[in-house]
Amino acid sequence: MWIEIAHFSALLAIVLTILQIVSSLYGVTSNNNAWIRVGRHSAIVVALLLTVSTVGLINSFLNHDFSVLYVAKHASLDLPIFYLATAMWGGHEGSLLLWAWLLSVYIGVAAWRHWKTHPVSMPYVLAILGALLLGFLLLVLFLSSPFERLIPPPFDGKDLNPLLQDPGMVFHPPFLYMGYVGFAIPYAFAMAALITGKADEEWLVATRRWTLFSWSMLTTGIVFGAYWAYYELGWGGYWAWDPVENASFMPWLTATAFLHSVMVQEQRQMFKTWNVFLVTTTFALAILGTFLVRSGVLSSVHSFASDPGRGVYILGFMTVLLFFSFGLLTMKSEQLETDIKLENPLSKESAFLFNNLFLLIATLTVLLGTLYPLAVETWSDSKVSVGAPYYNAVFIPIMLGILFMMGIGPVISWRKATFKQLKRDLMIPLLASIVAGFVSFAIGLHNFYGVCTVIVMAFVMFTHILDTRRKVLARMKTSGAGSAFRAFNQLISRNKRRYGGFIVHFGILVMAAGFIGSGLFQEEKNLFMSPKDQIRVGSWNLTLDSVGKASKYNWQAVEAVIKADNDRGFSVELRPQKRVYNETSQPTTEAAIHTTWFEDIYVVLGDQVKENVWSIRVYRNPLIVWVWAGAGIMALGVMFALMQGRIRKEKKQ
Repeated sequence: MWIEIAHFSALLAIVLTILQIVSSLYGVTSNNNAWIRVGRHSAIVVALLLTVSTVGLINSFLNHDFSVLYVAKHASLDLPIFYLATAMWGGHEGSLLLWAWLLSVYIGVAAWRHWKTHPVSMPYVLAILGALLLGFLLLVLFLSSPFERLIPPPFDGKDLNPLLQDPGMVFHPPFLYMGYVGFAIPYAFAMAALITGKADEEWLVATRRWTLFSWSMLTTGIVFGAYWAYYELGWGGYWAWDPVENASFMPWLTATAFLHSVMVQEQRQMFKTWNVFLVTTTFALAILGTFLVRSGVLSSVHSFASDPGRGVYILGFMTVLLFFSFGLLTMKSEQLETDIKLENPLSKESAFLFNNLFLLIATLTVLLGTLYPLAVETWSDSKVSVGAPYYNAVFIPIMLGILFMMGIGPVISWRKATFKQLKRDLMIPLLASIVAGFVSFAIGLHNFYGVCTVIVMAFVMFTHILDTRRKVLARMKTSGAGSAFRAFNQLISRNKRRYGGFIVHFGILVMAAGFIGSGLFQEEKNLFMSPKDQIRVGSWNLTLDSVGKASKYNWQAVEAVIKADNDRGFSVELRPQKRVYNETSQPTTEAAIHTTWFEDIYVVLGDQVKENVWSIRVYRNPLIVWVWAGAGIMALGVMFALMQGRIRKEKKQ
């Protein structure tokens, strides 16, 4: 019953989405506001219908309705209720429905929020977003339907993929999709601005929070995926330049460029073409990520099925999107021209321009490494792989340039900076960064890129601290704030967006420290151990106490009990496992991890090589918790920036 309601709601949503498109366009061309209101109301009703459809599919999982083919393929009687409720996005069909539902909700919120503030743009925004939603609904209902029946129904299902039976993969896809789909709103406003001839900063004001929110969701989704890979896959790392990881990283890079580039248009009425290009590219890369993952063309730990028909459809959909977007940008390019020119290479505008170039080069680097193996395999019978050596050789220098610009951008002046100002703002940070480089080398960091990263990190940190200090002192003099604390509080409360960005930058520096520690100083040991054998790793002595059986819910496991004693006098117990799930007989690795602020002790149980002898891998990962802590700091910075109200420009007297 529930699945019929869900299916009917999705079919009705298609009809109303078509009505949303047609009525919005007819209303604006005939200057009939009644028809435009019909489009708005249709968008809100579609969001409600797809909510019913999504809830109906989830309810089918919760009721173990194995007469639904999708439920039978991704659930079982033994599956815990937590994973039953989230198995809806455990496969292609449900995850695409999740995409469509999120898009419908975003459209409904945009129609409600911007109806009065942007009456000229909204009909076009609704039509464009409706066309995007229609494309995904057609895919969901006719090529990837999660509503198909299975007659006769089996007694039990095939169970959810064991790799997905994990909290990290419960939260990773929704956050990733909230980021992907969220960029549809800025994209639609940008296209509407070109169509209406109002390509000024108005569309940026409308989408500022949408962009920041979507970027933060995408960032959170990427971090959840990295953390899942760290503790679930058992290889001691968190980022392997997997093609599907790259698919989510590319729109993050272009969205980061867009977030910085819009500041130039807001302040100087420049970079209009850049901004439309960046937001269009970001959304196109989000669609590309969906194609790469959901078509099954990539060999990845994230890919669980292959469907060429679905892949061809998404590829065609993306092609239409690109032709429409960049064709419109080309035809309307004269609207984006401005008489304001870049006056001096020593200016904030130039810093943001170089930042854009670095981020776009980084995106192209990742895109080339991701698509090159596919091109070779398509045009020849050979297979090639592009791995970490390529990315480390090409990508790391680019990221160092981006970090360096992160220190320059906030402090350099608009229009033209004098050498006197640059000396005042940058001399101390440059000297401090050089000292930091020598200190890092002296204490044992001899890797070239590692030392360079420390130098750039120190430079960025000191530029931000000294810039904030100068502004606090200036406020104390001009506004009579009194104490430094009061002046600092006034400063950040009146410019949450700027100092929220500073907090995000600080989070990136903390993550960079984690990258250096875990990447350059990781210690790995592989050995065979019997009960009571010991191994020394860093300041830890690890003793294998025993190896036994464990079970829970729908899996059986071989579990090792390892006692880890630290030289400082405390002990912990680690229990790595090798699990086998009942329905699929697929083994998974469950690493045992003990985390401190300075290092992780990471233990993986391998195969039994002979009686009472087991393969054990032990990693010591210095500072890896700083990667996760840095991501948390970035989230706080985004939340602080989102508290910034709309900027109102006062008329000059």
